[in-house]
Amino acid sequence: MGSLGSYLDMDTDGRKANVLKYECLLFDMDDTLYPMSSGLNLACRKNIEGFMLQHLHIEESEVPRMCLELYREYGTTMAGLKALGYEFDDDEFHAFAHGRLPYEKLKPDAVLRNLLLSMPQRKIIFTNADKGHAAEVLKRLGLEDCFEGVICFETLNPPVETANYTDALDNNAVLAGVEVELNVLDDDADKESSHSKPRILCKPSLEAVEAAIQIANVDPKKTIFFDDSARNIASGKAAGLHTVIVGSSALVPGADYALNSIHNIKEAIPEIWEDEEEQQEQVIQSSAVETVVLA
Repeated sequence: MGSLGSYLDMDTDGRKANVLKYECLLFDMDDTLYPMSSGLNLACRKNIEGFMLQHLHIEESEVPRMCLELYREYGTTMAGLKALGYEFDDDEFHAFAHGRLPYEKLKPDAVLRNLLLSMPQRKIIFTNADKGHAAEVLKRLGLEDCFEGVICFETLNPPVETANYTDALDNNAVLAGVEVELNVLDDDADKESSHSKPRILCKPSLEAVEAAIQIANVDPKKTIFFDDSARNIASGKAAGLHTVIVGSSALVPGADYALNSIHNIKEAIPEIWEDEEEQQEQVIQSSAVETVVLA
């Protein structure tokens, strides 16, 4: 995966390249690029519960309920724990939650790889996970070179002292490089306290989606967002993105498309492979046929 670069509208002959209807594809990773049936989701939740029990010493009988409720309210259990005032190292949490996952259950996906490589748009991962987990998943799936980069936990939650999204993470699969000023404190009045800590920025908050759009430097009107979470899809639509719910045959609020599997993408959204000129020609041809029939 590379870092952000310049994208020109000219082909190798210097002629104006065809303009694509969509310029960027923004993909969630877990349970989107691979099915939930892999078991990683359940294993991760068990690891998080273990962290809450062993490191935060939360009452064992309360852990499962608390884990789920915090996930529902804050987007991730980690974000909820931080919001409640629990103090722990982010890297230690991620190492505990992801370090013992059954990654061996993920196999190279040649079908998805070929689909991704055939797409002419920029392709970017947008995940709440940390960069280490993202790198491992993409490597296991054989997709590590299919994406321009990754917007992950570290991208949206840089060290407090930097206070922006500058490229302090090198070009190792993490997109950064632009400064985005976000009010991450619950109240501006808290600024007077030097000990105020920023809340964790993550999906499904609209602020997180808008930050990802700025970091990736994309036009939401020309970007498709793929995610398995109905809450994330709703936020993506609120941010102006085209949206695809993955892992469901039924549309959810805010979704433009529904895919049972990410493998169905070409049948469901063929316009990804078409430019606007081709689509206009199809509309004209369709209108001409309709005129003949009506006559």
